[in-house]
Amino acid sequence: CKPVQTSAPQVDMYSGALFIREALGWDLYGSVGALLGITALYTWFYWFVLVCGLTALMFADLVQTLIIVAGASVLAGYALGAVGGYQGLLERYPLALPPNSSGPCGRPRPDAFNLLRDPSTGDLPWPGLVLGLGIISAWYWCTDQVIVQRCLAGRSLTHVRAGCVVCGYLKVLPMFLMVLPGMAARVLFPDVIGCADPQGCSRACGSALGCSNVAYPRLVLSLLPPGLRGLMLAVVLAALMSSLASIFASSAALFTLDVYRKLRPGAGPRHLLVAGRLWVVAMVGLSLAWLPVVEAARGGQLFDYMQALASYLAPPVAAVFFLAVFVPRVNEPGAFWGLLGGLGLGLARLIPEFLLGSGSCGSPGRCPALLCGLHYLHFAVLLFLLTCAVVLSVSWCHPPIPKVHLHRLVFSLRNSREPRIDLDAAKEPPENAGVQLGDLEATPGAEPGAGGVASEMGVASAEAPPPEDPKWSRLVDINALVLMGVASFLWGYFA
Repeated sequence: CKPVQTSAPQVDMYSGALFIREALGWDLYGSVGALLGITALYTWFYWFVLVCGLTALMFADLVQTLIIVAGASVLAGYALGAVGGYQGLLERYPLALPPNSSGPCGRPRPDAFNLLRDPSTGDLPWPGLVLGLGIISAWYWCTDQVIVQRCLAGRSLTHVRAGCVVCGYLKVLPMFLMVLPGMAARVLFPDVIGCADPQGCSRACGSALGCSNVAYPRLVLSLLPPGLRGLMLAVVLAALMSSLASIFASSAALFTLDVYRKLRPGAGPRHLLVAGRLWVVAMVGLSLAWLPVVEAARGGQLFDYMQALASYLAPPVAAVFFLAVFVPRVNEPGAFWGLLGGLGLGLARLIPEFLLGSGSCGSPGRCPALLCGLHYLHFAVLLFLLTCAVVLSVSWCHPPIPKVHLHRLVFSLRNSREPRIDLDAAKEPPENAGVQLGDLEATPGAEPGAGGVASEMGVASAEAPPPEDPKWSRLVDINALVLMGVASFLWGYFA
């Protein structure tokens, strides 16, 4: 897992374009074109020249993660050193005002160093941060195809759990490698990062809505010596290209297996491969068309855009996943109508907000308060609860799933040793399970411990998995407890 991983290709394109634009002075679409061209060569080289398929992407992710963590650590040291360390950041951040600032716009928030902020006036209200962001995180880390695809490729359940714990340790780092250096950038470049008026922002970074998105590129280009600067730019762009390749590969696998193969059941591996590649081309076109929305949404705040988009689309998936694991009474009709109803409610908020604008400081948006007045993280909680209500209501109107299909798939039967009959076994043969763009002739995922936890389609083994090695399983459990202790301490310290 890379610290820059996202699940939206347009966000990766825009982020990479910002780096290229800051470094080379190109315009947005010229930068995106260069990024896409290099990504196409990168993906082709890794899939078809080197290792092929998912293995190549995972090894590339590993190497890039190690380099980018090392480079980001060096940059964090330079940034904090330039402002006098953490204590200097505490003292200087509230004073980082842009020239000729007046009114609240452009002023640092007084609660900038607090995680838990006012539930009504905070930019990230604490109920939404704890519950809403928790729901979004559950969706991403437990159900997003980019993550699930890698977990299903693990050699054993112990390997998968260990990988998740390592990702947890890595997710502690952005607080110190990204957030604090970003605040230091506000201190070092207050006229750019803190610009408050459209004319000043346009002169500073080319965007009238704000310049906070260029904080990290400005640090890289201004503080690092030439050698490290080039290495950092190369690694960040390589990581973004790897994310794009992963997202496009996962999207192509989902489209070819879950949609196109249903429409063309007789299609062979080569046919599916071509369909997947054409789908990637369509995804690129849609992402390019969406770039102006990314640039203008949420007052030009890229992080807010990412979280808002997830808040409107992810809670239904998280709700269905949560209920399917913990409530055995949930069935397919309930899940289907819950996802459909949740998607409709999410789009009812997303479309008017992105069309009419949510506004920014000093410039309110045109979206009515009835639709857009609720904070997006609070909306995520509401959408999650409404989806749960729909899923449970519809499920109770249809017969339950027999217990013989649920062994080791629900929490109450997690330790069952009974053989399980796959619910889809009679509906669809698994010849092409495990297929992904680049290696559509791969074999289905094997038993845990024999090459894969499950197939790419997520169909778990009907037989009981072999027991895990107690020594390694215990080591993973201990590290998980240590990780939760570290996270709890940081939350308590910064709350």
